[in-house]
Amino acid sequence: MSQVTALPDASLTMPAKKSRSRLWISVKQYKTIYLLALPGILYFILFKFVPMWGLLLAFKQYNPYAGFSGSEWVGFKYFHELFTDRNFYIMLRNTFAINLFSLAFMFPVPILLALMLNEIRHEVFKRVNQSIVYVPHFLSWVVVVSMTHFILSSEVGIINKVLMQLGFERIAFLSNPNYFWGLITAQSMWKEAGWGTIIFLAAIAGVDPQRYEAAVVDGAGRWRQIWHITLPAIRPTIIILLILRLGHMADVGFEQLLLMMNPLVNSVAEVFDTYAYSIGILKGQVSVGITVGMFKGVVGLVLVLMSNYVVKKMGQEGIY
Repeated sequence: MSQVTALPDASLTMPAKKSRSRLWISVKQYKTIYLLALPGILYFILFKFVPMWGLLLAFKQYNPYAGFSGSEWVGFKYFHELFTDRNFYIMLRNTFAINLFSLAFMFPVPILLALMLNEIRHEVFKRVNQSIVYVPHFLSWVVVVSMTHFILSSEVGIINKVLMQLGFERIAFLSNPNYFWGLITAQSMWKEAGWGTIIFLAAIAGVDPQRYEAAVVDGAGRWRQIWHITLPAIRPTIIILLILRLGHMADVGFEQLLLMMNPLVNSVAEVFDTYAYSIGILKGQVSVGITVGMFKGVVGLVLVLMSNYVVKKMGQEGIY
């Protein structure tokens, strides 16, 4: 009796072919858009996806002589060392405290600044103000920290010189742990708040002008227009940026913290980024540094998924 070979079900292969055909038609139809997106796609492939192979080193005891494939597998050894390190909870506290300060005080500032800039009616004056608030973004952290020292230093700081002239004692702004988190937040606000207005101004520009005209006819003033038209219109943008910001709750500006740190404030300045630098780069324990980075990535992913779930449950639009 001859064996009958089962033929593949045509109904299973046809949808896949139709799907590929529709995808190819879409690519040809919108080829200009795909070409514009190509540099960004290549960037993410080369610098985000390809380096993910390096995450395997978090489970290996990396040996430069043995190479990537020849290094010994150690499993979760470095994760155990990280979580049992006596400084782990200090770094966790400092990282989340600095980010919560930033979320509470810095995140709303670009929104308020964008609303204020949008209310300026003189076009030239508006453009000048926009340019002024954008400038700090292009300064390096070296320059910003140098300016901070010039203003707040106990020895040469302008503020302390004025205080001394008025008969008051010097204030140790840069070496007092009580001021550190607020100082870091103030620096970030001054540097990045203006640049953050770009997205919100673009969202405000997309609001239908007829809605404002109808509000004026109904007797609404500028405050009521902002509250009932502008803010609801940019709410989806605010929510999306807030979700993405929560994904960086385990990240702190490494360069800023490294430049602002000193032995007197290490107890409130040591974060995962500086720890990974000191252990992974200065001491050559690459696997430990990668372990820290992987932990931060997992924390960020969990926070994004949770915040997106909560936002969608509240009836708002999430990021997916």
